[in-house]
Amino acid sequence: MNTFGILLGVATLFIIGFGFVWVILGERYLGLLWWPYFMGLGIILVIGSLFTPTIWGSAIMGVFGGSLIWGSTEFKVQAIRAELGWYSFSPKSKPRPPFADKIENWKAPHL
Repeated sequence: MNTFGILLGVATLFIIGFGFVWVILGERYLGLLWWPYFMGLGIILVIGSLFTPTIWGSAIMGVFGGSLIWGSTEFKVQAIRAELGWYSFSPKSKPRPPFADKIENWKAPHL
């Protein structure tokens, strides 16, 4: 019996579930302007999964990288949800990322 598929499905479910949480907390404590760094990390993980020798390592890295890429596109939408009051909004000063003045001019991606 091969259990790889069902175990990978369960792992993917947990990684995607964790993705919802980190997007909410990431926007609350870091802010909208951090999205390029999460997207970059996701792209690095997806590319790294191509060169990982084990099937499990490659699959988990690819799914986690894809989750980070997807989550980075949700930062703008999550900021709007927080402003509307759907999620708690942190009025504290959020840390500005490096190159924040350049990132402010970029259009945030949306899927």
